[in-house]
Amino acid sequence: MRIQTDLIIAKPTMPSTFKYSFFAGAIVALALGLWLTQLWGAENQVRLHSEHFLRQIEKRNAGAADDFLALDYHDDWGHDRALFLNRLRLVLRLFSSLTITASPPQVTLHSSTATWSSSLRLAGAGGEFAPEIVERVNSLTKPFELHWHQESWRPWDWKLVEVKNPALALRGGME
Repeated sequence: MRIQTDLIIAKPTMPSTFKYSFFAGAIVALALGLWLTQLWGAENQVRLHSEHFLRQIEKRNAGAADDFLALDYHDDWGHDRALFLNRLRLVLRLFSSLTITASPPQVTLHSSTATWSSSLRLAGAGGEFAPEIVERVNSLTKPFELHWHQESWRPWDWKLVEVKNPALALRGGME
């Protein structure tokens, strides 16, 4: 009688639950990375910042709109940051309700700057000057241009540096 003594070498195996968990985690990390890349993309950030800026104006919240402005803000009408915020507060007081509708915007990127361009339509109610403001903005033939600058390496750190609309002429002490 012959006794066979074969050595059975056991391969170290990874528990299947660990392996599946690892792959599931890698897929979730990849999906999260792709989503953050899309969310933090410069074009998307400028589009979101512009929409949020307009929503704050629509809510008649000049204080929150202040957070979007760069320290060196200026515009076509001779406003710097302080003067713009002061005039924005005055104009927003004229409205009891305000709705801003933007046409589909165009976003143009240049390294650390970007331009958001869209025609805006206003609707609102308020005092005696609100209808005139609504009519003047709604009659404009050229789009508004919001010029943004990326302030730091952080992808969400964009500030509004300039607003333009060559068709809008301000009068009555606002020029």
